[in-house]
Amino acid sequence: MSGRMRSSNQVAIVGFAHSQVQRHAPRSLGALAVETGRRAVEDAGLRTADIDGFVTAALFPTSGAHAVEDGTSIVSAQWMAAHLGGADARYTANFDGVGALTGAVALAVNAVASGAADHVLMHRALHNPRGGRYHDNPMRTAPGPLQWTAPQGFFGPLQMIALTYQEYAQRYGATRESLAQVLVEARRNGSRIPWSYWYGRPLSAEEYLAAPFICDPICRYDCDIPVDGVATFVLTSAERAADLPHRPVYVAGYAGGLPPRRRVQAHWPLDDLQEAGGLLVRRLWERSGLAGPAEVDLPQVYDGFSPFVYLWLEALGYCQPGEAHRFVAAGGIDSGRPDALPALTSGGALGNGRMHGVPQMVECYLQLSGRAGDRQRGTPTTAVACHSSPHYGGAVAYTNTPF
Repeated sequence: MSGRMRSSNQVAIVGFAHSQVQRHAPRSLGALAVETGRRAVEDAGLRTADIDGFVTAALFPTSGAHAVEDGTSIVSAQWMAAHLGGADARYTANFDGVGALTGAVALAVNAVASGAADHVLMHRALHNPRGGRYHDNPMRTAPGPLQWTAPQGFFGPLQMIALTYQEYAQRYGATRESLAQVLVEARRNGSRIPWSYWYGRPLSAEEYLAAPFICDPICRYDCDIPVDGVATFVLTSAERAADLPHRPVYVAGYAGGLPPRRRVQAHWPLDDLQEAGGLLVRRLWERSGLAGPAEVDLPQVYDGFSPFVYLWLEALGYCQPGEAHRFVAAGGIDSGRPDALPALTSGGALGNGRMHGVPQMVECYLQLSGRAGDRQRGTPTTAVACHSSPHYGGAVAYTNTPF
């Protein structure tokens, strides 16, 4: 299939809710998810009995050996449907992959557009286990491809992104001072959001530069902090959305990334991410009907690790390959400047906690629906939320004015 999606602008987000983001919540993740889901349904002007579809991406994004238990460390769509207290669900689906929110949005849109469900509750629940560090490696043997990397300490996402960014820095001359500006911007914006883990706690460039390295050249603040938190959204058809209390935000289109070639596990060459990002974004413009980056009022880039900001700015076409670090260093995403690109106004994962792309989606919804309060940035009509890495993640385009 090529060209614009048939479901483009036919499905809308009509309500949302967000829990407090905490290092360790005092209640179970399941209880937090159910409460947040009920608030989203109420926010949409609906009853729990109206919700007949449940969608999520339940991935627990840790490379450690923590137990995966439904309702405790993850919350599946089936678990949510069984515990929310609504009518029997007509549709439940879980996206299984790294580009979690893009895949979940796609499932929700397709369910509504096909008539499989009328009102879909989509959630993302993230957990920070109490026992051991988030990415502890308890392995005593390394089978398969891991035998070539794990014994040397190359295991998990920290090492993966460190190697990619090392390649970027050496090829293009990027410095830590430029990455410091990414963190300053993320934490400044996250510190203004009441549910953020970093609420009221901005970060200075000096604090960033003084932080210890975890995996050179990645330091502590280059990583989003593991947390407990839940965000929920209600999606329905554009026709039904017209009768609900809030301004609907339509899904214009979405696209996912795929590695362009097979690699040894955990090997993320820079060329792969750049090539996959370019292909992904071309598909996004084609499927959404947007002509390109100039038509996007609010591009929200993913930042689970700070170097992803550079890669997404370049993939979206705001910078040429290798130029994003200079763009950022020159104040290009500084929201204190009226001419800056609003790329991290949500605070992102670095400014909220490890919410896995949720801040980007929430910001697109709040700004386009005019519900961002004292953070409202005028009257934007189009937005893009990027999720995960360009070669395993994806992006979703939104609008409040169907075109």
